[in-house]
Amino acid sequence: MESEEGRKVQGKIGSELGSKVDSMVASKLESAPAASMPISMEIPLFPLKTLVFPGGKLNLQIFEPRYIDLVSHSMKTGAGFGICLLKEGDEVMASGGKRVIHQTGMLVSIVDWDQLDNGLLGVTVTGLSKFEIERCWQAKGGLLVSKSKLSLVDNVDLEKIPLHDRFTDLVALLKTLESHPAVEKMALDIDYDNLWELGWRLSELIPVAMDKKQQLLELDNPLERLERIEAMVAALASQI
Repeated sequence: MESEEGRKVQGKIGSELGSKVDSMVASKLESAPAASMPISMEIPLFPLKTLVFPGGKLNLQIFEPRYIDLVSHSMKTGAGFGICLLKEGDEVMASGGKRVIHQTGMLVSIVDWDQLDNGLLGVTVTGLSKFEIERCWQAKGGLLVSKSKLSLVDNVDLEKIPLHDRFTDLVALLKTLESHPAVEKMALDIDYDNLWELGWRLSELIPVAMDKKQQLLELDNPLERLERIEAMVAALASQI
């Protein structure tokens, strides 16, 4: 059983770490020059029943004409597109069907492609930056397009935040998840000493419902994200 003194020490460490992370995130938001990066941009959307975080990888099968055109344009120009989690509706929308998407998504770029055994086009995308949808509309051909604001904090160009010993158990969990054959195939290059990346990869890999993962994506503070993950992992462990 943990002693009262031990709890006080852990509380002090957590408070100091939280203040440090809050300061770093606030500094990032304040110092990012508006002219040096696109704050708001037009992003074509690919609504799915899954999501991806910065630096993560996702394999897609492309067969609908609107998405074939989207992917072809992306491969020719290097332009990215957005992955958004569906709240309601199906990935393949029937005539007259309705889809509702979450307003926080991930800008992705294509890093690999191949023709699959079933004859469909397969592409692998990687997450670049979180974005918030300001408005969206349906373009010609049925493609959903948005005017979205890129996140200044949840993106692959962030300055590393060194990991604290407090999260040793989460590092061990991520290493266990990474050893799964399906995850090994992704060939993820994980920096285990980066607070941001620990949260991103665990958010993708822990076995919780997609709406829970969406809640993690919507957080801007990496420490708060890891604390939420700790609570989710504890809840999973209590069910065993």
